[in-house]
Amino acid sequence: MKKIVIIDYGLGNLRSVYKGLEHAGASVSISSDPEQILEADGVILPGVGAFMDAMKNIESIKDTIKKYIDSGKPMLGICLGEQILMERSEEGRLTEGLGIIRGNVVRFPHSDLKVPHMGWNSIQITRDHPLFEGIPSGSYVYFVHSYYVHTMQENILAECEYGKKFAAAVVNDSGNVMGTQFHPEKSGDIGLKILRNFVCMC
Repeated sequence: MKKIVIIDYGLGNLRSVYKGLEHAGASVSISSDPEQILEADGVILPGVGAFMDAMKNIESIKDTIKKYIDSGKPMLGICLGEQILMERSEEGRLTEGLGIIRGNVVRFPHSDLKVPHMGWNSIQITRDHPLFEGIPSGSYVYFVHSYYVHTMQENILAECEYGKKFAAAVVNDSGNVMGTQFHPEKSGDIGLKILRNFVCMC
């Protein structure tokens, strides 16, 4: 059974991610212990809240996360967990991220659309990747966010439209670190299939 660690850094809806991964057939633990993180077959970086708080809270395990990523094993960032994988964010004030994936976190432009972007929306899968194995383009997933990731086209796995096209899922150059702006754990059968695909990658 694959050992998945959900990183606990004080921000995130950990229980529903935990249940989703259990459902996907993994042995799951919630931890911020460097040893447990480095021994895991796969790591989830969850997150709900503000970018600055996330970077402050994660400071003590930043090096552990980078060491884990260098091992080539898979990591999945969810929502804010995806955003902190980027180089920087303009939320609050300009704040440095982990810099695992090129790009910035920016706010939705003012328009007649409501921000935060909240609820179900469809995604277009832009390239093949094991995370989206068996997921049809046009599938609906669940979003809650006011900021989105602006990155290079080659780092985008899926896009969504909300007033403008934005990255709904991203990947690093090596292909082992992925992020979803949407919440797979709240996205019904499609989300469970994505979590199952992640477990299979581990």
